[in-house]
This record gives sequence, structure tokens and C-alpha cells, in this order.
Amino acid sequence: MIDGKARLVSESYCDGLGDCLPACPTDAIQIEERESAAYDEVAVKAHLTANKIAPATTKKASWDNTGTLARTIERPAYSVQQNLASLQPVIEKHSELRQWPVQIKLVPVNAPFFHNADLLIAATCSAFSYARMHEGFIKKRIVIIGCTKLDEVDYAEKLASIFTNNEIRSVTVVRMDIPCCGGLTDAVKRAFFTSGTIVPWQVVTISSDGKILEE
Repeated sequence: MIDGKARLVSESYCDGLGDCLPACPTDAIQIEERESAAYDEVAVKAHLTANKIAPATTKKASWDNTGTLARTIERPAYSVQQNLASLQPVIEKHSELRQWPVQIKLVPVNAPFFHNADLLIAATCSAFSYARMHEGFIKKRIVIIGCTKLDEVDYAEKLASIFTNNEIRSVTVVRMDIPCCGGLTDAVKRAFFTSGTIVPWQVVTISSDGKILEE
């Protein structure tokens, strides 16, 4: 904020995560997609230190950087509990997600969890349509999700970078049976071609009523 207005000091200070959006008191900041200088974390820290600027701590909510840091999630084994009503043993299920973040646009291409991973590339809607998504597809896989229609972006370049920078063992694509989901499969194919990656892969199609149509 300079003289009461938000001004761009340097494009290399922007990490593209949108922390500025909820911090703007008048909602005047918007994200603009265009070619710009690469984010320079070292320069940002030097700038903050030189100007004695404390990182923003208010109005961060879900935009906080900690929500986009690559990390592995440790999962406990399934536990068996007793259903007090029927006195029958009940298996308490938990999420099979093993890493964060999951959005294709947010995940770092060199995140350590990609190394030697069986990769699941899933359409955003698929987990809500298919009831057994966790045990059927997410279990023992690294998961990234996206929607080519809503994101209005070509994932091929990002996926190619993930394939190039990591030893991926296999790829499973889970898409919906709607035309726009074809963009996800197409992006994966072009990413394979661009990166020269050759690994076992499959495409699974889910219907809107939650049935597997094709494997």
C-alpha cells in the first residue's frame, strides 16, 4: 500500500498465490494472467528486510501460504470400533489422500512426493460422483485434480514439467463422461509427447450418476 493505494512494486515479488486479494480493503485487486517476471523469493525477503515490512497477518484465511506448501500426509491404519447401537464391530474409514496441495495449478512440479509415484490425475467432479474414489483410486497414489473448463487453462505444459522433473511410475486419469473432460485426457497425452515420458497409463471414465463406464 503506497499513499493509500495498492501499487505494483515489482512483478518478481508476486508468487501468484493471491494473498493480496483478501488483504485489499476495497476488493480492488484482481488476478491478471500474462507473461511476467518469475517469482524471486530471495528478492522478496531482501525487500521486506530493507524496508522493515512485516508479512501480512490479517485477512489471510484460506489464502495463507501454508495452505499451498508441498507436504506429505501420514495416515494411520484403519481402526475397528464397536457400534454402540448394534454391538457390532465397525471399521472407521479415513481419507487416503497422501499429500498436499492437490490442485494442478498449485502443486509444485518438483514436490518430493512426485518421486517414484503412481500418479492419479482426476477431474474435479469425479470424487463427488464416484463413491469409492478413495479406496478405488486415491489409495497408494499421489493425486492432482483439475477442471479444464473452470480453470480455462491448458494443463499440458505443467504436466509435462511434472513428468520431466520426476520419476513417475504410472499415470491414471479419472475423467467424467462429459465433453469438456476430454481436455484433461488430451493434456495428459500432449504432456507425454512433450516430455518424452513413457510409462503405463490408463483412462477411467465416470458417469454423472457415479458408475465406471470405461477402463
